[in-house]
Amino acid sequence: MEYVTRIVIIGGGPGGYEAALVAASLGAEVTVVDCDGLGGASVLTDCVPSKTLIATAEVMTTFDSSYEELGIIVEDDTPYNERPARVVGVDLGKVNRRVKRLALAQSHDITASVTRAGGRVMRGRGRLEPGQAPDGSRKVTVTAADGTTEGLIADAVLIATGAHPREIPDALPDGERILNWTQVYDLDELPEELIVVGSGVTGAEFAGAYQALGSRVTLVSSRDRVLPGEDPDAAAVLEDVFRRRGMNVMARSRAQSAKRVGDRVEVTLADGRTISGTHCLMAVGSIPNTEGIGLEGAGVKLKDSGHIWTDKVSRTSAPGVYAAGDCTGVFALASVAAMQGRIAMYHFLGDAVTPLNLKTVSANVFTDPEIATVGYSQADVDGGKIDARVVKLPLLRNPRAKMQGIRDGFVKLFCRPGTGIVVGGVVVSPRASELIHPISLAVDNNLTVEQIASAFTVYPSLSGSLAEVARQLHTRKGAGE
Repeated sequence: MEYVTRIVIIGGGPGGYEAALVAASLGAEVTVVDCDGLGGASVLTDCVPSKTLIATAEVMTTFDSSYEELGIIVEDDTPYNERPARVVGVDLGKVNRRVKRLALAQSHDITASVTRAGGRVMRGRGRLEPGQAPDGSRKVTVTAADGTTEGLIADAVLIATGAHPREIPDALPDGERILNWTQVYDLDELPEELIVVGSGVTGAEFAGAYQALGSRVTLVSSRDRVLPGEDPDAAAVLEDVFRRRGMNVMARSRAQSAKRVGDRVEVTLADGRTISGTHCLMAVGSIPNTEGIGLEGAGVKLKDSGHIWTDKVSRTSAPGVYAAGDCTGVFALASVAAMQGRIAMYHFLGDAVTPLNLKTVSANVFTDPEIATVGYSQADVDGGKIDARVVKLPLLRNPRAKMQGIRDGFVKLFCRPGTGIVVGGVVVSPRASELIHPISLAVDNNLTVEQIASAFTVYPSLSGSLAEVARQLHTRKGAGE
């Protein structure tokens, strides 16, 4: 009888379900243990819901900022001087019902894909038991919602348990007025005055979205600028756009507490100032879901932050145990989690595998405009980590941008002097998440600025700026020597 390799995956997010699909395709017996539904936070409470909400906000922003310039007329019997300043509104209850419906549908599709591939899905919480059997196998105990347990034997275990929102002790969410980012989809009415605490990616995305939907937003940032981890030129553009659209951006302002005061929320800052609003969204980072699942007892090394240590093929410090996704703290991106999960299965099952290379990862901030990046950054160049030439081209010079009324944004490329090999790029524009892909291909395949410049682009198109910035880098002294 032919032996079948047994794989147990704890966690059904992108790292888990993508690993399951790979393992099943390679002939392994796969069981995915998950307590919430396949797709994980990415599909159910984070990426898919937030980007669905942002899609509605994007339409609102496009209309609000462009309809007069583009010559669009809204037919309305109300006399012009009696019309409200905003001619389009939003039904947040309807938006959120659509958000939840799409998230559940995506989760069901993923479950169907895994089961169709031959995988088993178990609803419950998985715990990795200590030690290994003489044959190298490990045991995972699954506890169902009713308290019943079942033991699973695995030749390899993948931990893909994700993360959850970090909380401030004096600003605990109540799900009504003080919210974390998993709770905003329960709102039936648009927050009149929303305070967003935290100016990282999550905070900036929600602040921009609710501003576009019609809320009066105050963004509280403990740093000098919004998006402190992103390209400084890109962050400056976004902060300027936020302020121009009426957002109150409070830099160097650390929130200390948030409390309900009747139907309002009062946020106290570290310097004693207070801010009042109808709602408060806490976006102050995340905590890995690594407690209480037996990791340390099984020999899995954790970092001080609680994240699981992994190498570039997703191995942990414990033989036969791999990890993927937000619980590893590598990059909080669904695409990276999925790649980590695939790599883990390729490695354990003996298929060809390429170690994870973070310098080829493309990422996007879904604000308006979007900010997309790949490869080496401006900070890497400024800090001497890599010697690179940089050219930035504003979108204002792009003919398609002019036609569409796009005022904000740019394309920036980084290339090696001498060879002209592209090592990084930044795009700030509508749909930057789509425009970054050619640069990702260039970085991943060591293409040169000459090769990008010589490829045809459609005229007129925003992608024309990619070729133009490559031409500028190629013709500058030293770029092609």
